[in-house]
Amino acid sequence: MKVQTDPPIHLTYCLNVHPGESWAENFQAIRDQTLRVRDDLGLDGLFGLGLRLSAQAAHDLTVPEAFEDFRAFLDWEGLYVFTINGFPYGQFHDTAVKQSVYAPDWRTHERRDYTRRLADLLARLLPEGVSGSISTVPGSYKPWIAGSDDVQQMTAMLCDTVAHLNLARHETGRDICIALEPEPDCYVETTDEVIAFFTGPLLEYGVAHLTHRHHLGEAEARDAIRRHLGVCFDTSHLAVEFEDLAASLTALKKAGVRIGKVHLSAALEAPATPAAAEQLQQFVDPVYLHQVKARTADGSITSYDDLPPALAATGQADDTRRIHFHVPLFFERLGELTSTNSLLTGAFAAALRAGATEHIEIETYTFNVLPADLQTGGLTQSIAREYDWVQQNVLGA
Repeated sequence: MKVQTDPPIHLTYCLNVHPGESWAENFQAIRDQTLRVRDDLGLDGLFGLGLRLSAQAAHDLTVPEAFEDFRAFLDWEGLYVFTINGFPYGQFHDTAVKQSVYAPDWRTHERRDYTRRLADLLARLLPEGVSGSISTVPGSYKPWIAGSDDVQQMTAMLCDTVAHLNLARHETGRDICIALEPEPDCYVETTDEVIAFFTGPLLEYGVAHLTHRHHLGEAEARDAIRRHLGVCFDTSHLAVEFEDLAASLTALKKAGVRIGKVHLSAALEAPATPAAAEQLQQFVDPVYLHQVKARTADGSITSYDDLPPALAATGQADDTRRIHFHVPLFFERLGELTSTNSLLTGAFAAALRAGATEHIEIETYTFNVLPADLQTGGLTQSIAREYDWVQQNVLGA
């Protein structure tokens, strides 16, 4: 949906909450679930979609009959596509995803070619005058990166994609941004690391790659990187890092990093008490990684690569733990457990309304692994409540 802020914002929810790896499954979820969300909201005007396409689904949708059926469906139902979640390449539900969600990473041709296919599909779906965004892996999982050769390879694959999008923009007029999504324990996980990558390797290796391999002039190469490569600003990820969200937006803008889209999401927060640890046990699941950052009273931070090792560690009662577990935006408290949703109001919300990004996507993909107490009302009602929460608390609509 298009929110009439100044400048306008396109708001959607990410369809990665619906299980399904084939396009047929994705399309069925849109017909059965997304239309119900739209109808529950009772909105006027066009309703925006945030697709999630696996490599298999993206391939399926390149079949001309499938694509034309989908485009006709969009027109008939008053829907439009402006963003795609291109982070999970393979299966994302009902299996042990964990670290495999980062593979293949940006060192590989598979990740590059998959993302370019997504971009080609998005370019054909975008309404006239609307920019597009594709969120993606933030380079790689940090333990997989051994040195500068890996960084140069990631940069080369990213800049091959930038060149593809730059050419498409000149040929079709479509403006599409590949948005790296900083996440705990990944190659870029903090605002400082994003800025260091964008002002370091991307300029040092990326410009050279675009000039030598793709024959762009140096100025055009720099402009293409700034235009077609940016950040998916996931609020739960940066909250887990204990970042000031409004300050992060300001720092990225100052550094010239494009905010391709914002993922509005909330992480779990808890004290390091036995009672809280017992309550957190119900959030342990075999599917997703739930990285944890624990901050002590003196400001030092300890990292855990998943929830179980954090729960096994001892801590002081005044320590604060933030857990990478997306909970509904309207979630307030469960015993000693709270969320980081309060960080989405105030100065951060004002920055969004002032045009920090054109795209906002609600992303609570964990519904199916939430404790039963948080699944009351069903999925579509939960998503509709999140839309209402965003409009009341963030966008002031």
